Amino acid sequence: VQLQASGGGLVQAGGSLRLSCAASGSIFSINGMGWYRQAPGKQRELVAHITSGGTTTYADSVKGRFTISRDNAKNTVYLQMNSLKPEDTAVYYCKADITTTTGWVTGLYWGQGTQVTVSA
Repeated sequence: VQLQASGGGLVQAGGSLRLSCAASGSIFSINGMGWYRQAPGKQRELVAHITSGGTTTYADSVKGRFTISRDNAKNTVYLQMNSLKPEDTAVYYCKADITTTTGWVTGLYWGQGTQVTVSA
């Protein structure tokens, strides 16, 4: 199983970006999916999470600005980021709780990370 993240880049404060993360491989089902971020010198933190049923949670710092969604048919999770601030600058990682068809094992998988840089 692999998670491929994309959509990062450089944007001015107040701008928008949309991140995507597609899962592929021997997937039976995907449970929760989420986005995390890690800024230089800081710990990785949860940004947003979405359950298989569509229930969402957000970090307080992004509420009202970011929206997480998923397309179960495409095994893909998205993060729409609006009103970006310089403090949103970080490497963004996706994570998914996946049950595979190989041994019917459930595990947590991480994407490779995508850089988001917001200039003042």
